[in-house]
Amino acid sequence: MALLALDSRWRRLHSPPFDGIFDIGFEEPEDWPHTAFEGGGDLIVGEDRLNHDLCRLEGRYFLRAVLYLPVRGSDDSFGFGLWTEVSETLFRAFLAAWSGDAQDIEPGEGLIANTPPGFEEELGTLCQIAPGPEDQRPRLHAIEGPLAEAQENGISFDDLLDIYAAAGNDIRPKLAQD
Repeated sequence: MALLALDSRWRRLHSPPFDGIFDIGFEEPEDWPHTAFEGGGDLIVGEDRLNHDLCRLEGRYFLRAVLYLPVRGSDDSFGFGLWTEVSETLFRAFLAAWSGDAQDIEPGEGLIANTPPGFEEELGTLCQIAPGPEDQRPRLHAIEGPLAEAQENGISFDDLLDIYAAAGNDIRPKLAQD
């Protein structure tokens, strides 16, 4: 039994109407200056282009990836769906792999292109981006800073609740209800 199973708030999070830990993602890189992306197809403005997984903005290239933070005392992880600025070469390697024109992609470096709630100083943090499991987004691993520390050591359940609150979804009052 996971240690967090003793916490009534944790049990409530894993009972209806909740479905357990939920991830937080961003629809576009923070520098995207155009209309917000509302899903479906590509949003094209001049030479700039954005879809669910890829972005080209003023000659810069971005991939959407997931950075997981383990939750201490459980077997679960929380995921930030973040945009990562990468080189054109790495961008094209991922694009070729996703279209079936290439096989393996070597991990590469990128810069986090969003401000993760609870980690406001992490915009621009150097990270490694690697392919995810089949049919899943690439994975991010922060190389330094608070996100790297959180990936290495995990976050507490209270840290997770603080992240949700910082993202505008404070569920603490609902978890305290019977």
